Amino acid sequence: MSWLLVFVGGGVGSLCRYGLSLLFPPGEAGHGLIPWATFLANGLACLILGAGIALATRNAMPKEMALLLLTGFCGGFSTFSTFTAELFALYQAGAYGTVIGYLTLKMVTGLLALWVGFSLLK
Repeated sequence: MSWLLVFVGGGVGSLCRYGLSLLFPPGEAGHGLIPWATFLANGLACLILGAGIALATRNAMPKEMALLLLTGFCGGFSTFSTFTAELFALYQAGAYGTVIGYLTLKMVTGLLALWVGFSLLK
């Protein structure tokens, strides 16, 4: 049953991620544009994950919900591989300042979002 929860959560997360990519279509890497859909998906996933960790650490979230939401949904919604590929495309396009800025912004935002989610529900 656990695998089914992860499967369903991952599918819903992937569909939500796809929806964000439709709302915020990617610009051309050659223009040095930040890929906002990936940025938002990863930031929101960090926020949800932080809140889920806070609930799980005090046993306020059933294991099944953690599998569905944290492992499944957050796993399907967030995307480290796309983030990395977009960074590489920006690098190849010579947008070095955007690469450094986006990398820094994403790491700081991800950690901050996780901390906020955790702090709100600890």
